[in-house]
Amino acid sequence: MSGLLSLLLSPKAGGSRSILFVRLAAGLIFFTQGILKFTDPNLGVLRFARIGFPWPLFTAHFVGAFEVLCGALVLLGLGTRLAAIPLLVIIGTAIATTKLPELARSGQGFWFMVSDARTDFAMLCSLLFLVFAGPGRWSLDARLRRGEGVPASDPASPPS
Repeated sequence: MSGLLSLLLSPKAGGSRSILFVRLAAGLIFFTQGILKFTDPNLGVLRFARIGFPWPLFTAHFVGAFEVLCGALVLLGLGTRLAAIPLLVIIGTAIATTKLPELARSGQGFWFMVSDARTDFAMLCSLLFLVFAGPGRWSLDARLRRGEGVPASDPASPPS
């Protein structure tokens, strides 16, 4: 367990600079979707009510707050691995409550669900990538580590 905690709390500051693009995609999508949960009832409270969540106003705002906060952290590359964990729970819940039920709906089925879930699947894979790869060289985590005198790259990592 300490290995997992160490992985989440001690970000590897190396890695390719191109990790920035994965952070931008995941962070911006979660950040903007979180804001929409507060500003657009159809994407917030009404959607959560339609799905069947109890206390849809509270739930939409609770989820939206995590999406805004963790999305911003991922964008900045600050605590990226740790911020990805709640976002993984959110995207996993979204898949379980909105995509998997499509398998049983008349006129939908597997191929409809696969098409409808493509963004969710991409977000799930992006977050898993960030948990394992870390925030990359162009991140606040890397900058903070360099400020502490820690080398910006791991000697075992290939140069980017």
